[in-house]
Amino acid sequence: MAAMKAALIQRSFTASKEENAARCVEQVKEAAKNGAKLVVLSELHNSLYFCQSENVAFFDLAETIPGESTERFGAVAKECGIVLVLSLFEKRAKGLYHNTAVVMETDGSVAGLYRKMHVPDDPCFYEKFYFAPGDLGFKPINTSAGRLGVLICWDQWYPEAARLMALNGADVLIYPTAIGWNPQDSDAEKARQLDAWQTIQRSHAIANALPTIAANRVGYENGQNGEGDGISFWGGSFICGAQGEFLARADLDEVTLYADLDFNRSETTRRIWPFLRDRRVESYGDITKRFVD
Repeated sequence: MAAMKAALIQRSFTASKEENAARCVEQVKEAAKNGAKLVVLSELHNSLYFCQSENVAFFDLAETIPGESTERFGAVAKECGIVLVLSLFEKRAKGLYHNTAVVMETDGSVAGLYRKMHVPDDPCFYEKFYFAPGDLGFKPINTSAGRLGVLICWDQWYPEAARLMALNGADVLIYPTAIGWNPQDSDAEKARQLDAWQTIQRSHAIANALPTIAANRVGYENGQNGEGDGISFWGGSFICGAQGEFLARADLDEVTLYADLDFNRSETTRRIWPFLRDRRVESYGDITKRFVD
């Protein structure tokens, strides 16, 4: 596939799983009507971002794969003839859970899974309480819309993850995300964080000559248990090309972004910026160490 229209959906969420799912379905269908062949939803789109606190009751939000969401959204993917990237709280077994991206193919089937590899444990982002680290590696998912290098949120800060997706033949990098500010942060600090978030992902696009899709949520969500000050999700979703150039970019509003992805540009860009050719792989052994003393 040489070129394709992609879409990402940036929106806010409520405490109602049914309401969230219904709105996502509506927006996915609208994106398909507007010509998108690949649609990406943000991280954990079925609920509020529950990881702001440690509460065993929130495990009830998890679901099996296949399950309710893959059935619902698989039907939408089939009806619309699109490839759809979901982000689910996966119940793999009793007491074993993952933060998992699921890619639905145009026939409604599950094309593949990616389980979040880098799992944070920070104030308001207590994900290690809920999610076991992923065990599927950094393998692109083969679809009719190309080989999708799907990663999730905290993975976006790690160049190793993007590089391995590229080395395994990804056509595009995709980051479903839930990231935002502490309301107590200064305006200057907020600006630095948002700029860093966009810059690091654009750098992955540049270093690997791959278009990149980053889909965040928006809106303020409290700590649900009265812990902390809540999170103001900063939006800022974007789609960029193989040299990091913005193709579409959001602010703080609810919006669907569209961009035409030209997969041939990865080849032409790598010919003039041959980063993969010039890698000194024989000298990178220390990269597998935690720290080099």
